[in-house]
Amino acid sequence: MINLAENTFNLFYPKLCLTCEKSMVKNENILCISCRNDLPLTNYSEWKGNNIETSFYGRIPVEYATSLLFYSKKGLVQRLIYQLKYKNQQQIGSFLGNWLGEELLLSKRFGSIEYIIPVPLHANKLKQRGYNQVTTFGNSLSKCLKVPFLEDVLIRVSTSKTQTKKNRFERSKNVDEKFDLSNKKILQDKHVLLIDDIITTGATLEACCVQLLQSENIKISIATMAYTL
Repeated sequence: MINLAENTFNLFYPKLCLTCEKSMVKNENILCISCRNDLPLTNYSEWKGNNIETSFYGRIPVEYATSLLFYSKKGLVQRLIYQLKYKNQQQIGSFLGNWLGEELLLSKRFGSIEYIIPVPLHANKLKQRGYNQVTTFGNSLSKCLKVPFLEDVLIRVSTSKTQTKKNRFERSKNVDEKFDLSNKKILQDKHVLLIDDIITTGATLEACCVQLLQSENIKISIATMAYTL
């Protein structure tokens, strides 16, 4: 009876892929098999000296850095993260977090992570949107890696206008983003994983790292959902 009711419900209210919006079959979730297979994986987690790591050379000391997917304008990944960020499809964060978490578990480079810290939203933006788009991503990574997810240690104390319509140069010149730490001692002598949704120029992550480095003897690694080439 349960299967009959479920099949009837799916007939009238079919599950749709969150990127191509086609009906999904019973065992598909979030994305259809076709879209999932088309996701452009970076394979950076095992790659020492990958493009993300080299982009921070001479800027801030980063132990390791990785990203699950490549991001491009009007691409599949842009549509996916848009659904997460602006349409409150929080299950996407869990989906990507579990995927990257499994990847990090297999990697020998991220085994010493002790805390996971998200790039925070300003309190005003958090109130307006109602959620931070990296929270479910961070919680899923936390469960996979079995380390605490600390949402309230790094705080955004100023905010800039949305960077969606800015070009890469304009984003790199954005100096309005400032952060603070609610507790420096908790991160002392720890290896933390700083997470965000997308890396473009890395300016926001750099600003976060500058503040995190106020904690004595801290080590910082970075992981994001996507990376813009």
